[in-house]
Amino acid sequence: MNAGTSAPRPARHFASGAKRVLTLPVVALAAVVLLVAPASQSTAQEEGGSDSLSQAIEDYLNAQDELASLEQQQEDLEQELVDSEAEVVELQAEIEEYAFVASTTSDYQSTAALLASGDPQDAISAMTMLQFLGESRVDRLNTLITRLAEIEATRETLADNIEEQEDVAAEMQDARDEAARELAASGGDAADGPTASDAPAAEPYEGGDGGCTEDDPTPADGCLTPRTLHALEQAQIAGFTRFVSCYRPSGSGEHPKGRACDFSSEPGGFGGDAGGEDYDYGQNLAAWFIENSDALGVKYVIWYRQIWFPGNGWSSYSGSYGDPSSDHTNHVHLSMR
Repeated sequence: MNAGTSAPRPARHFASGAKRVLTLPVVALAAVVLLVAPASQSTAQEEGGSDSLSQAIEDYLNAQDELASLEQQQEDLEQELVDSEAEVVELQAEIEEYAFVASTTSDYQSTAALLASGDPQDAISAMTMLQFLGESRVDRLNTLITRLAEIEATRETLADNIEEQEDVAAEMQDARDEAARELAASGGDAADGPTASDAPAAEPYEGGDGGCTEDDPTPADGCLTPRTLHALEQAQIAGFTRFVSCYRPSGSGEHPKGRACDFSSEPGGFGGDAGGEDYDYGQNLAAWFIENSDALGVKYVIWYRQIWFPGNGWSSYSGSYGDPSSDHTNHVHLSMR
């Protein structure tokens, strides 16, 4: 997370048995951004929308776990291959050494050694042990050569399985993201939402910058940049599923560019000044966006008469009309790079 240098980060306060709440600092005015106030909307949640997203997330995580298991098997197999190949080289050297020793103690040389020995039985025992060691090395070498062939065959099978599982994981990710978009389109639900610390971290955005090329799934029904759509999906996946509106065809700022979304602090739409659980929801959502600002590509966040910029932290903010929507006391505004 980019920590502010000229202003302190929002402090987090914990109370026994209470949810974590983010408290914004009161500092001098640093910047004023004029945004058109979002219109009041109230849309009922689509039946089972949140359950569908939860199931899609579970399917995706299961697919990722299976992929990780296969990749671990592949890593273990590669290590066994390295160890086995090293042992083959060592055994081959020992067998060559045995062959040399055996050749110097065979035939007439062996007989002469036995006759000249003060204890022929000791000489016979030594030669028997030498022969056994040679045979055991050969047996071990043959076992290793067989295992190397098995490893090679298993490597090919694992590589195919990993490729297939990567496709499955990608499909589950697409299904998860689609469920997140459907939930955004439904108008959100009445869930309290997670604390910033409980919400999973956002997956880094890896696509191109792009223009306003993606369908806006929220009731605003416009277009979004790929990065903005990704941030919206990630917020929904993290559990912040209340009403959202993104695109706006007119006005200043990032909304007409498809680079901004307004996340209501209330379940059904934009109302008055947030209080109680609605205020906590906005606090935690703003904190989550800040904590994941680098991964998502956040340009700035506005919430409850405060504005946050990467590298600068929180500063005072006042809207142009003095109402909850203009002052952003009923929603968290997110602008993307």
